[in-house]
Amino acid sequence: MRLTTKGRFAVTAMLDLALNEVDRPVTLAGISERQEISLSYLEQLFSRLRRSGLVKSVRGPGGGYRIAKALETISVSDIITAVDEQIDATQCGGNENCKDEGRCMTHELWSSLNVKILEYLSGVSLAELVASQRDGKKIIIQEPKRREIQLQPVAA
Repeated sequence: MRLTTKGRFAVTAMLDLALNEVDRPVTLAGISERQEISLSYLEQLFSRLRRSGLVKSVRGPGGGYRIAKALETISVSDIITAVDEQIDATQCGGNENCKDEGRCMTHELWSSLNVKILEYLSGVSLAELVASQRDGKKIIIQEPKRREIQLQPVAA
């Protein structure tokens, strides 16, 4: 799984922003202090989040950032992809050149995992993260129904 600190920090910063923008914009310095994320790194992330339309900047005294959309409409995957983070469990980046310029034996497994991860992260909204923080509840991952898989022998 190649979800780096860029995606993790972006989600954390957006959650901090959503929790703290009650009646005024939130400064990046405030987020930096609360979350222990470098201010210069936050500036880079918020530049990308702003270009993606997830946040808007407010200039002048008392300025900072605000969420640009309803929290219910922003998914975790929206935030991660806004900062150019790839959600990819394959070793080849989906290029199917994992082994000797061809597909490795487990390529489909990792590609399927990518789909499941993206489905899950697309189904978790910023509003749910805010509610879980305020209520002290955990985000529940729905357990998929178990299904039997029949393996077929590979012809030699």
